[in-house]
Amino acid sequence: MAILLMTALRRAGHKVELASELRAFLPDDRDARAFSDLQSAAAAERERLSRLWRDGAPPDAWFCYHPYYKSPDLIGPPLAREFGLPWISAEASLSGRRDRGVWAECQAAVTESVDRAAVNFAMTARDRDGLRARVPAARICALPPFLDLDDWPRRSLPKGGRIVTVAMMRRGDKMESYRAMAAALQMLPPAIDWKLGIAGDGPMRKEVEALFPQDRVEWFGQVPSDKLPEFLAAGSVYFWPGCGEAYGLAYLEAQAIGLPVVAWSAAGVPEVVADGETGLLAPEGDIAALADNLARLLGDDDFRVRMGATARARVAERHGIATAADILDREFRAAIG
Repeated sequence: MAILLMTALRRAGHKVELASELRAFLPDDRDARAFSDLQSAAAAERERLSRLWRDGAPPDAWFCYHPYYKSPDLIGPPLAREFGLPWISAEASLSGRRDRGVWAECQAAVTESVDRAAVNFAMTARDRDGLRARVPAARICALPPFLDLDDWPRRSLPKGGRIVTVAMMRRGDKMESYRAMAAALQMLPPAIDWKLGIAGDGPMRKEVEALFPQDRVEWFGQVPSDKLPEFLAAGSVYFWPGCGEAYGLAYLEAQAIGLPVVAWSAAGVPEVVADGETGLLAPEGDIAALADNLARLLGDDDFRVRMGATARARVAERHGIATAADILDREFRAAIG
């Protein structure tokens, strides 16, 4: 999504430069040493950029993607104040449940930045509501998740039970989604002849492989982005429960190809999948309902094809890069003045 944001801004005529490659990520709220090291590294980056801009010319704005409790922007806000720049965010996230240890300090920094921001682009209602709860006066602009659809092919949905999914194999929500997927597949009626293609890899691959019958699953490993449309186009249905998904670009990518989606109505999934129109969403945690929805799509070719066509049209209309570029351009020009 960060790359797509940069691409959209460039399409709107803006010059975009990556200011820093410092990785701000604090996975443990008790790791004060890691936070101290990050603060030192961020201070060094601020000094480097400050010298660079004093000797040359500062930018017109600072844009930060996805600041949250594990990854605060410790570089941009001080520089924005020093040089009188608008600070702008996309997909900023705040959660009172994370106010502990070093994460509390991180959230305090993110909260202050969101409050001072010229504009915060919220990509889901969930993020917007979270920001409003903590920073009622924050300037927020809706920016639906989007794709660059120019090179995505059209295709006809194949018949048969070819299920596809794209997901990393790691602990936490991803592993829980794999477990739910495996359990739902076991509940499919015996009359449905299904095959599953999984694109993804990670530290939990052995554990994921152990969940599924090997004679029904094809393991593709990590699929390069330019090969992803081809992988998805071989499917009939995109299936991923979506535990804790912010929104899931893979859902949009699948629908852009023309695949209907089966998932839970969890977290940000309803932001990108329209239940009953572009996919079938089950109540979160209801594995039997997941299985029923999957069986319904696999067992009805006409229904599946109609839903897939609607999915592609809806993504093109609401989640294309041209729409995003217009929104970004309007707000950036207003912020820069």
